[in-house]
Amino acid sequence: MQAKSAERNVLFIITDDESPTLGCYGDTCAVTPAIDAIAADGLIFRNAFATTASCSASRSVVMSGLHNHRNGQFGHQHHYHKFASFQDVIGLSLPRVMQRAGYRTGHIGKYHVAPEEIYHFETYLKGNGRNAVEMAEKSKSFLTDGSDDRPFFLYFATSDPHRGGGVDNDSELELKPNLFGNRPRKGSHDAVEEVFFDPADVVVPPFLPDTPETRSELAQYYQSCSRIDQGVARLVRILKDADLYDKTMIVFTSDHGMAFAGGKTTVYEGGLRVPMVVRDPYQSERGVESDAMISHIDITPSLLDFAGGLDREANAPKDMLNVKKYWKEKNASPMDNRDGGKPFDRYHGKSWMGVLADPSKSHHSEIFASHTFHEIQMYYPMRVIRDDKYKLIWNIAHPLPYPFASDLWAASSWQAQLAKGTDASYGNKTVGDYVQRLEFELFDIAADPDETTNLADSSGHTEVLKQYQEKLKAAQKRYQDPWVMKWEYE
Repeated sequence: MQAKSAERNVLFIITDDESPTLGCYGDTCAVTPAIDAIAADGLIFRNAFATTASCSASRSVVMSGLHNHRNGQFGHQHHYHKFASFQDVIGLSLPRVMQRAGYRTGHIGKYHVAPEEIYHFETYLKGNGRNAVEMAEKSKSFLTDGSDDRPFFLYFATSDPHRGGGVDNDSELELKPNLFGNRPRKGSHDAVEEVFFDPADVVVPPFLPDTPETRSELAQYYQSCSRIDQGVARLVRILKDADLYDKTMIVFTSDHGMAFAGGKTTVYEGGLRVPMVVRDPYQSERGVESDAMISHIDITPSLLDFAGGLDREANAPKDMLNVKKYWKEKNASPMDNRDGGKPFDRYHGKSWMGVLADPSKSHHSEIFASHTFHEIQMYYPMRVIRDDKYKLIWNIAHPLPYPFASDLWAASSWQAQLAKGTDASYGNKTVGDYVQRLEFELFDIAADPDETTNLADSSGHTEVLKQYQEKLKAAQKRYQDPWVMKWEYE
């Protein structure tokens, strides 16, 4: 079969709202043997970060190598939200550059970016995003296609463990937990051996309150995560049966952290920390871990580098699409704002392929995060600079109450504490402190990884605050962030 001779394939798996709640990350509750096995024969990035904890915005970063404030996907793509990337991002777009590097490109599951012309895949497969086992089966023909001798790039995007599917009406709690895509009454998705979790056994992260409501929702969340793992196991079996497993790089990550207040839509660690497991069969260093700080802006240049299509010096595709010629041939109007005033000629991120070869290497010295919208009603720009010592959050719209994603507002884990009043605890904060943020939040992230103590008003940290404000401003300029002007007039 021609497919058996295809080398340097790429299977990219991205889940929806999943924190590093995996066995390979030390989570004692998680049931994720398939992903753990990939990690045991690959590399675990211990310090992997999303740039924004919002679905469409984050996926645009993954698929462009650019911060979303620059690529134009400020928030959600669907319904009336209607955010979209600039047209000239097409020259850097992940599926486009992989195709130009000689790959056949396929997509299954959640898409959630726009325009399609920019983020275009050759093949679109259909499958139930809540059943990764079914998605794997639907992907089999693409993965093992013997009629095309090009290597494959498959973008495999689950809808799990995003909230959805209603609430568990069988719960004895007054405030019922969300089902997180699980079947009600302990039902099972087709071909899935559902793993059910006792709320008493789940791991409650520090940013959440340890309450019956939180634990009941986490039990549903962990079940949804375990279903993803079974889909990963099926993908591995398909690759092995086709003699492709040792010719395929597998990347497993998430768009951002779990869908709980304090995680998703925030720039706290619970929102930005993501799993990143990479198995590259062409590396000699395997079964290793890396402390290097990496970001979602690194994914596209890294995959393109693996494919042999990255000009490392220019930090851009070797075979760069001539975007002016492309749009002229498409008869696009010259009046369109296709680039936001500056050309898209290089990636914000950089390839971490060198870290796979030498896990002791560092990568970024600091991580920058840029959040502006989730839903269109949720205008709340935040900017973050973080290194291995301190983390600074700038809540640009701090006079406003923090806006909630509709599903997080309805969550029983939040509503239970909200009902107790603004002084009620919510993880390391109070309900009131969570809703009404200060302008700056400064954390000694090395000594205080759970972000318990804001040092922005500490007299002993005045110089540190100034230093990190300047670092933040410099990063905004470097990454062409329009909100940098807020330092001057607001």
